[in-house]
Amino acid sequence: MQFDVIVIGAGAAGMMCAAQAGQRGRRVLLIDHVAKIGERIRISGGGRCNFTNRNAGAENFLSQNPDFCRSALARFSTRDFIAMVDRRHIRYEEREHGQLFCLDSAQDIIDLLRNECVAGKVHWRAPCAVRVVEAVAEGSSRYCVVTDAGSFTGASVVVASGGLAAPKIGATPFAYRLAEQFGLDVIPPRPALVPLALAAEAFSALKPLAGISFRAAAGCDTVNAAARFIENILITHRGLSGPAILQISSYWQMQDYMPQHRKQPINIDLLPGLDVAAWLATNHSRKLFLHNLLAEHVPRRFAQGWCALNGFDKPLNELSSREIDLAVRALKKWTLMPSGTLGYNKAEVTLGGVDTDGLSSKTMEAKTSPGLYFIGECVDVTGWLGGYNFQWAWSSGWVAGQFA
Repeated sequence: MQFDVIVIGAGAAGMMCAAQAGQRGRRVLLIDHVAKIGERIRISGGGRCNFTNRNAGAENFLSQNPDFCRSALARFSTRDFIAMVDRRHIRYEEREHGQLFCLDSAQDIIDLLRNECVAGKVHWRAPCAVRVVEAVAEGSSRYCVVTDAGSFTGASVVVASGGLAAPKIGATPFAYRLAEQFGLDVIPPRPALVPLALAAEAFSALKPLAGISFRAAAGCDTVNAAARFIENILITHRGLSGPAILQISSYWQMQDYMPQHRKQPINIDLLPGLDVAAWLATNHSRKLFLHNLLAEHVPRRFAQGWCALNGFDKPLNELSSREIDLAVRALKKWTLMPSGTLGYNKAEVTLGGVDTDGLSSKTMEAKTSPGLYFIGECVDVTGWLGGYNFQWAWSSGWVAGQFA
């Protein structure tokens, strides 16, 4: 019952770490509290798993320490994981923005990780709930892990149990509690890459437009001037969703960690890339209603509803210069204040987590607890939508696997 490395959590990061440590000749035990291994991988990308992004870099991640992820991403890069995929002859395709998806099934990635674990002679216990993790002796770098299946000791314990997103398939706060037990700070977690809710009074005018999707740019001014995403936006029965909203939701949530600022609304540019002032000036003399002109770029029903909501329900040639200026500003910066998010059940990942100040960026080891590592989603590193969070799992898992 003695091992060199005990990995808690058999998701993307955990399996990568266990495989790497095992292939270094370490005796590894991989534990998970659920029976169905890799379920987050299986359901990702509509069952095709957006397993990485060709453009993954530190600028695509949010953290209280934005530079923390640089080392891991450099040492095990997108190219390195693609090489693993190629060695296993997994078929994949590239979609917009550098996103890579399996052509056949997300099961291909799960099988890849399982096969890597087999190559490392990794021992498995699943389902197996962890009850206690403690140092064998005060100041010891050896740990005892008490589980439903008995007690195990290891020189290293790697925590890869994830965050709070998707609780229906097993997400728990285990990693945060363990971090606090060993004296590490935890950045309060929040749902990330998540649809945004609107207050009832603010949403009442938009409700008839539920189900409409359109391409626009979503931004959040106060956190990061560069936080702007041009993707689809979907109006739902509770608020806003779609890739652009999921992306900006993480930045909007980050405002919770900036007490010197009041939380600000998100802003939507309905016509990104278009000189709206010149466009309206060219058409100002026409009897055409603005919603008919706007319908050249967005769905007609949305154009009609948006113009009615904002009071632009006259022909263009009847709009005053002031009204034209107001229309330009509204089209380029339509502001909406979310009332919150739709929570962890709808979130792709978790924002916040184990504070990186307490971890080594080169090894993922806790600075004050030798032999204790935290990797993957439980760490305060959150990627954009589009394969970035899987790449963080591969990179942080690989790095810890070289040292644990």
